[in-house]
Amino acid sequence: MIKKHITSLGFQKFKKIHMIGIGGSGMIGVATILQKQGFKVSGSDLLITGELKELKKLGAKVQIGHEPRLVKNANLVVASSAISRRNPELVYAKKSGLTIIPRAEMLGTLMNPYRSIAIAGSHGKTSTTSIIASIFNAANLSPTYVIGGQVLSIGRSSNLGEGNYIIVEADESDGSFLHLQPDVAVITNIDNDHLSFYESDQEKLNQSFISFAENLPFYGHILLNLDDSNIRKISKAINRRQITFGFNSKNRFQITDVKLSKGFQIFQLTDHSNKKNYKFSTNLSGKHNLYNVTAAICVAIEENISVKDIAKGLSEFRGVGRRFELSNIFFTEKPHILIDDYGHHPAEILSTILATKEKFPRKKICMIFEPHRYTRTQQLFDDFVKVLSRVDSLLVLDIYPASEKPIKGISSKKLISEIAKKHKNAEFIGKYDPLDWLQANSENFSILITQGAGTISKLNKKIKSKWQKKKL
Repeated sequence: MIKKHITSLGFQKFKKIHMIGIGGSGMIGVATILQKQGFKVSGSDLLITGELKELKKLGAKVQIGHEPRLVKNANLVVASSAISRRNPELVYAKKSGLTIIPRAEMLGTLMNPYRSIAIAGSHGKTSTTSIIASIFNAANLSPTYVIGGQVLSIGRSSNLGEGNYIIVEADESDGSFLHLQPDVAVITNIDNDHLSFYESDQEKLNQSFISFAENLPFYGHILLNLDDSNIRKISKAINRRQITFGFNSKNRFQITDVKLSKGFQIFQLTDHSNKKNYKFSTNLSGKHNLYNVTAAICVAIEENISVKDIAKGLSEFRGVGRRFELSNIFFTEKPHILIDDYGHHPAEILSTILATKEKFPRKKICMIFEPHRYTRTQQLFDDFVKVLSRVDSLLVLDIYPASEKPIKGISSKKLISEIAKKHKNAEFIGKYDPLDWLQANSENFSILITQGAGTISKLNKKIKSKWQKKKL
């Protein structure tokens, strides 16, 4: 039976849905599925992206800028967590008595008619969600999915399938993933990120993941990376069936015998419970991606997808936009590798660096980094210094505030001054356009990484526009 439409008659009364911040990485997928399901979607944001252009072609009304008049005809307002309480549309909606819900609550409603799979974790959830979707597509299950990044094979972040499955990314950054009640959940890892929302208390963050797990029905199950120290701490408090994976032999699914060959990671996965061994390969680089791939494989095995289809899904997976996205650029006739990566936490940056060194050994790396949020830079300052010192050349942009107010004494200048004490090739560039610097210094590196979650993607596009001739 196909379950691709919302069945609640109560919800179907809310035909006109306005979404504030409609172009956000989490909002656009939800908006697209709602429009495809027959709802009249409108929305506002600060700029038009490629995906918003596609949404407009489907019939949605999208406005640049936020104005109260845009909300007047709405039955329901969905607000991105990035939206300020002083947003004029939000203020008008409250005064008008309109129902206002967060993006995650809408996502939870979309999940109801399906067998739902939700992927949570501090790092890797976008990649893991995308890999699962690729495997389910390879198995001809036609899943619906909502992902926080652009799947490179289709050029968008969501898809309305015809099958019984919905696969979604669950965001812990503002606690909104507690609106979700999936049948199956994955927790990739738990790190010291987004702690400002959790009053700088790791235990409160850990507790939120326990609550997320306990949202599963009693017949559901959760997949846990038991190599992660924080997941080990919370696993004893989770009263749902647990399926564990990782390199440690205590996991039910153990990763072993990892080999690198012609750009692929080949590995064995041992199912200790059923005494089975599987062999898989992935073109994704880095240990962190072995965890992501393994989580996806374990989800698929539990849903009785064949090993053949799993392998097909892995081979067809081209990656996610801004997650170790590779290109060739040409400062001269000799190509340089350009890597664009969204990671903005020290652990994510380290994973990028290690994966780069693994895939391109003995190559010199230049990284352009844009710090994301003053609070994160303050809380993890020493970790940033340690990790960013591992590249051969470093350029640091101004901190991207993400609506935060500056914190006295916390700046990119301070970060680079600390790094420069031990690293001679580290420079603060602020808002300065580094294109001339890159051209002049291109002989000193073979790999260029644009790293961060703010506006640095625009710089990556400028670099491609100037020096890209063909894709890798």
